[in-house]
Order: sequence, then structure tokens, then C-alpha cells
Amino acid sequence: MSTSIDSFGAKGTLEVGENSYEIFRLSAVPGTEKLPYALKVLAENLLRTEDGANITTDHIDALANWDPSADPNVEIQFTPARVIMQDFTGVPCIVDLATMREAVEALGGDPDKVNPLSPAEMVIDHSVILEVAGRPDAFERNVEIEYQRNGERYQFLRWGQGAFDDFKVVPPGTGIVHQVNIEHLARTVMVRNGQAYPDTCVGTDSHTTMVNGLGVLGWGVGGIEAEAAMLGQPVSMLIPRVVGFKLTGEIQPGVTATDVVLTVTEMLRQHGVVGKFVEFYGGGVAEVPLANRATLGNMSPEFGSTAAIFPIDDETVNYLRLTGRSDEQLALVEAYAKEQGLWHDAEREPEYSEYMELDLSTVVPSIAGPKRPQDRILLSDAKTAFRKDIHNYVGENHPAPSTELDEAIEESFPASDPAALSFAEDDAVDVQSAANGSEGRPSKPVKVHSDEMGDFVLDHGAVAIASITSCTNTSNPSVMLGAALLARNAVDKGLSSKPWVKTSLAPGSQVVTDYYDKAGLTPYLEKLGFYLAGYGCATCIGNSGPLDEAISKAIQDEDLTATAVLSGNRNFEGRISPDVKMNYLASPPLVIAYALAGTMDFDFEHDALGKDTDGNDVFLKDIWPSAKEIQDTISSSINQEMYTKGYADVFKGDERWRSIPTPEGKTFEWDQDSTYVRKAPYFEGMPENPEPVTDIKGARVLAKLGDSVTTDHISPAGNIKVGTPASQYLDSHGIERKDYNSYGSRRGNHEVMIRGTFANIRLRNQLLDDVSGGYTRDFTQDGGPQAFIYDASQNYQNAGIPLVVLGGKEYGSGSSRDWAAKGTSLLGVRAVITESFERIHRSNLIGMGVIPLQFPEGESADSLHLDGTEVFDISGIEALNEGKTPKTVKVTATKDGGETVEFDAVVRIDTPGEADYYRNGGILQYVLRNMIKGN
Repeated sequence: MSTSIDSFGAKGTLEVGENSYEIFRLSAVPGTEKLPYALKVLAENLLRTEDGANITTDHIDALANWDPSADPNVEIQFTPARVIMQDFTGVPCIVDLATMREAVEALGGDPDKVNPLSPAEMVIDHSVILEVAGRPDAFERNVEIEYQRNGERYQFLRWGQGAFDDFKVVPPGTGIVHQVNIEHLARTVMVRNGQAYPDTCVGTDSHTTMVNGLGVLGWGVGGIEAEAAMLGQPVSMLIPRVVGFKLTGEIQPGVTATDVVLTVTEMLRQHGVVGKFVEFYGGGVAEVPLANRATLGNMSPEFGSTAAIFPIDDETVNYLRLTGRSDEQLALVEAYAKEQGLWHDAEREPEYSEYMELDLSTVVPSIAGPKRPQDRILLSDAKTAFRKDIHNYVGENHPAPSTELDEAIEESFPASDPAALSFAEDDAVDVQSAANGSEGRPSKPVKVHSDEMGDFVLDHGAVAIASITSCTNTSNPSVMLGAALLARNAVDKGLSSKPWVKTSLAPGSQVVTDYYDKAGLTPYLEKLGFYLAGYGCATCIGNSGPLDEAISKAIQDEDLTATAVLSGNRNFEGRISPDVKMNYLASPPLVIAYALAGTMDFDFEHDALGKDTDGNDVFLKDIWPSAKEIQDTISSSINQEMYTKGYADVFKGDERWRSIPTPEGKTFEWDQDSTYVRKAPYFEGMPENPEPVTDIKGARVLAKLGDSVTTDHISPAGNIKVGTPASQYLDSHGIERKDYNSYGSRRGNHEVMIRGTFANIRLRNQLLDDVSGGYTRDFTQDGGPQAFIYDASQNYQNAGIPLVVLGGKEYGSGSSRDWAAKGTSLLGVRAVITESFERIHRSNLIGMGVIPLQFPEGESADSLHLDGTEVFDISGIEALNEGKTPKTVKVTATKDGGETVEFDAVVRIDTPGEADYYRNGGILQYVLRNMIKGN
């Protein structure tokens, strides 16, 4: 039961049918009735957890008297109801918990105390790689390979499920974490120890926000924060600004939920919502099906917002009913939401910090690309936009420009403007294009022979991958059945996918294939090559698997610019496949359309997809299903039984999972030969009390980076490239190249992950000229020669030289990858100095004992004439030892000739809680020391 001191007398009872629940009534706190939905959820959280120390009446009053126009300045402690993880980011959490048990024991504590104090659930969904696609046995083969490769990890997770209380694992081959969350795990209203309260969660994946569509407040945190939340540490946060996003009108025929979400992504990115909550409201909300709400919530990280939530209403309850939740739960959700003022009232407009509005009837078909989810392109402009962008990727005279240049080009020539690029070489491009007859685009036709697919010609822009994949769309029956109906219509017209396109279908849950089968649409998808390849995150996270050998060779040998089209949410450079340079996000029906077209150099309005059996041209409009047909198919092919049956034994797993030999015991027996799971190094030699923090002296720059460096650039992700430090490590442990697997699958082994940090093939370290990948200059050697970042880091650490990283704007955007911070710390980086940070990565750096600093307003590394060869001294950090967080610290950069550059860097330790973490050397050390004290 509650430990709240209940200063407001809010504790009471809610009777629902024959059941009685303890609740904390918001009506006991005047002012909360006018709050946005999301802030009411936070207010209830504080009421229920008020302890007079960390959570006081002042905090509750601050929420009740929230000033929508004020900048966030009040810190609160939010205690999420549960933690949800996927296996890539979740495995290190369990590795760290297992290591903490040993560390507690070593310091004289009780290892049994190390357990999740909040329910923690993990869905294994990130390990399937599409090694096999486009054929009937794709699913079975991929699952088989997945188990072969990941046996050590799965054995460890099965041990964890038995060893830790309140920790459950959904086995591989079940679905994507966010879809399993909305279809089964989410409660909307939680019941625990007789209390009823709003379901809230944090997750180790930035797309945790998908559950916002169900009225559940939750967002992605790094694995570091998730571990702390599991161990009972509240999430420290500032009461945010809330953007009210009014929805009106209805989606027009031919327009998909994906088109809506790409439009909203572009709007909110332009508006600026980093660190804010977005809340959808208005008359149009009732018209938005739950699946579409989930799609919008899912893309919150792409907007930059912390959460993007819909309030609870009839649609929420109907979806909970469809997905098999009990009648008792449905009654509780409705009664509780109405009692607490959490039920959506379209007539009431809460006060918001900022207001935006979208008339859904104005949304038109769109895609996004070639490298960022916010770069929306009207489908009608797609061919023109492709022809403009292709020049950035093709030919020796046209290297991919730096991010800064790329953004400058986009600002000068928005996607709707087909103007030529303002390069000095443009004339040469036009001459070349005119000469080869490609109407303003580079062309390089290459004949390819594939044993499997015969002879064909590849050119720049060829679609090498067309994948229906990712959490964003594969939970949404309207786009999934829309795609299947389009496939049926295409097959009936005699169309087929182009032979060079790697086609794949990786739905978010088994329910999708159930309703495909019931609707009789599976054979049509398969005829076009969209065979089931796995249930899980695949292409969207870089697990697209290899291309056909002949195609890959042609792309590499001839330096062709191939493209990928996927129904995902991320399309950053280097993410999808090492053979593909340009990546486009599109709805599932458009993924199939591009598989039929075979190239991005295609105008769906004017270019025919092929000819029907009578020799007539077939255009996209001829095969696009009507809105009524999609809705009728949804109604006739989806039922509650699919969900109740599919999730009946969800934690038990199949025969493969159940037959994994699993060790027992409270502490894990580490296998010294394992290349997947190794004991974490964070607590080695850790004293019971923290040592004082120190200023940074004599630091060198490990990397100088530009704008929009994402966690994909920093964190190890995707395939392990031959010849790299990670590859050398695996070679030394006798691992064959075919069994390298991915970085994500090896996140439980810090030795692999350190070697892959800052190793993305698209990373541009400005310490080097025109070099991409994980390289730097090693100033421990004469002349500072080029070296792998990992090798240089080892030399610096052996010499006792601290390191800093310099960055630009929006440093650390993208997925909530804890290894982007863990790897940075383990490489010996003490400080990261940037123009601005994205939310999760900044807090993760602090959680790993790295101080995030910002250049003075309006300044940058370039404006201060820093080239990265300087020696850095940072003073003023030691003020933290006195319990104060300095607003700025003094940075002195000394050049070779003795000239110095001095500036005051802004300290981005934003809350007292973060200061405590930093003083302890990191969040895990802080939690561990508190555990010992609590014994």
C-alpha cells in the first residue's frame, strides 16, 4: 500500500462493481482540474509518492499552479509504474543488475536486495536479422539463425527471469516491444497492492512513446536511467512545457496514417518541441483510430518531444476490449479516468504552453528522406526531390556533403523547390547528365547477373531494399491491410516486384499474419516477394541482412547509389544497410509500390508500374485500394480471439526457448570465454564513499564533430565491419566472420561495444580531412597520425591523458542508446562540449560520469577557431564538491604555438539529482551506495 504522507487528504476509495481500490483523488488539490491530461498524470504520481523529502507539498503545488507560459524551472521526481525493455538495450540492464549483486556483496551488503522494485518486462525483438528474405522458409531460417547466434544471451535472460523478482521476458519471434506493449502489457490503469493509479512507464527504447496512444504516459530513457527506475529511483525531471496539438477534420481517401505522422513530424520539428510534452486534443481526436494514435505517439522521438499523448476515451476502451483485456479492467479504466478527470472531453480546452493545429483533411501522400525522418517529401514531388538529392551521393566530384552543408542546401532549396543545387560543380553534373540522357540526373547503368534472379540492369536510385518493418506502422491494420490489398490488386493486374529488390515483411506481432490469413491476402503478398521474414525490429534498426552477392558487388564495385524504402521511423545515414546510401520512409502500401517500380527515379502519377495482361499501362491509382475496402477488410478479418489466443502463453515461448539450458542461483556464473555477455566494469575498485570530483587538465580531443550527430553515429549499431577493432577482438576469440552478428546483439559485452563506439561508417571526425568512419588523430604519437578511435583512446588512457569530444547542434539525437554514453565514458572521455544536446543523451552522459558542456550562446568550435588539435583545461567543476552546480566552467584550449582560446562553457547538469549522479561517478554507483547505506 501507499507510503504517501498524504498532506492533501487525497487518499480515498473507488468502488468499481464488486471491487474496491485505494486511489489518490486529484480533486483534493485545487487547480489540477485545469491541467493538461499529461500533467494530471504527473500530479497523481506526486500525490501518491509524497514523502516530505524528495516529494513535498511544494512540488504538488507547483504542478497545481503550473504556469503554461513559463520556462521549465521546477524539478520533480516522477516514479514510473513499470519499466519496459527490448533486448538490445535491455541486456546491458540485466548484466548491470547481475554485476551489482556481486558488488553489493563485496561491499558487505545483501545481494538479494538487487531486484526490480517496479515491474520490468523485456521483449526480445531486436535480434532477428533478415539473412533470408523473399522466400517461403524465410521466417524459420531467420529464427533458427537467431537462436544459434544468440544462445548465450538468451541463456542469460532466462537466468534473469528466474533470478530476479518482478522481471518477465517475452521470448523471440513474438513481436515488437511497442506493439506487444499496446496489445498486451499496457494496463492504462495499473493495480498493485490494492491501489489503482495511472499506468506510466519508461522504456529502454525511444519509441516507448507508442504507448502514449493508449493514454499511458511513458517515454524512452537510456538503459542507465531504466536500471535506476527498476531499482526504485525516481526519474528526475523539470515540469515540462506542454504543446496542445489540435486535430480537426478527417483523413482523405488515399491518405494513410503514415502520411499523417510524417506531416506531424515535419510540423513539430519546425516548431521545436525538444524536451516538451505534446498532447493531442480537440474534436478530431475521436475520429483518430487507436492504431493511428499509436503511430503518432511512436514518432515522438522524431519530433524531438518527450511524449506525444492522447487522453483516454471510448476509443481507448474499445481497443483494450478488442485486444482481450478483461471486463474488470475495462470497467476500472473508464471509472478511474472519469473519477480523476482523465477522460477526454472534446468541449474542454486545457491551457497549454503552445498551440498547434492540423486539419487532417489537408494531409497528402508523402515519404521522407533520404536521411532524416523530418525531411518530408510530397509523393508527387518524390522523383524531382530524388533527382536533386542524388547529386550529393554520386561520383568522385560529388562526395556526400557534410551535415552542415547539407542542411544549408535544404534551407536554400526546400523539398518543394526543384531548383538545382548551388555547387560550383553543377554545370559539370548537368553536362554529364545531358550526355547520358538521364534528364538532369547522373546515370550509370550496370549489367548484373544473379544466379537466383537472372540478368538485369542496375542504376543509381535502384531500390535495393523494400521492407515492411518497424514498430511505427506494423501495428496499424489500416496500412498493413492497405498494403496487402494493394498487393492483391497488383498481382491481379499481372505486376511483379523487380528482381533486384530485397523484399521483406517483418510485422510487429503475430496478430498481423493472423488477419492476413483470415482475409486471404497472404498469397498475394508472397507472390510479390513479401514473405514473412520475422516478428521484430529488422530493417529499421539495420538488421536488413545481406543483399544478393551479385547486387552487393555491383553496388560496391561501381559505386552505385542504391536506395531503401521502409515503413520505419529511422532512416539515418549508414543505418539501414552498408550497401545503401539513400533511405526513405514510406507507408506499407508505398513500400510495395516502390518494389514494383524498382527505382526512386519514379513518378507514380505519370510513370506506369507495368502493363496488365491486356497490354494496358497500370498506374498506382489503378491498384490503390479504397478506404471503404480497407475498413471492410479490417471489420471482417480482425477479432478479439486473435489477441487472446496469441498472448495466452506469451512468457512461456516456443520449444526452442523452453529447451535452452538455464543456470540457477542468485548470482550469475560468468563464462570467461563468452563474447556476448561479460561482467560489467563499472564497479571495479569502487569505494563505499565517492571520491571528490576534479577539474580536467591536459585533455585531448578524441573527436570533433558537426551538427546532428545522432546516437547512431556514436553508439555501436548494425553490422560489425571486417578489419575494425571490434572485428579484431572477435577474431582473437576465434569467432568466424559469418558469426560476428551485430553490435546490438553483443551489447552485453563491453569489450565489443567500446571498440564500436564512434565507429559508424558515416561518422565524420573533423580532426581528419575527408575521412569517414571510426578514426581520429593520435597525439600520443609524433605528428598525431590517423588511428582507430579505440586504439587512440587506449594509448591516451595508458598515458593518463583525459579526453573531450567537441560537437555541434542537436548532439545525441535519435534512439535512447545507453551505449552512446557508456562507450563514450569507457573510452576515457571526461567532457562533451557541444552547441546543444538532445534530452536523453545529455542525461545519459551524466549517468556515466561524463560532464555535458555547451559553448556560449551563439558560439561554436568553428567560431572559436578550435580545430581539435588543442590541449584543453576545464576549471570550476570542483565547485560540485561543495553541493553546488556551477552555471559555467572555464575552458582554456591551448594551441601548438602556445596561443590560447578561453570561453565559459555552460554546465548542462540541469537538476540536483543529476549533480548527485555526477558526484558519484554515475547513476549506478549512486544507486549502489544508497543500497549499501539502506542495509
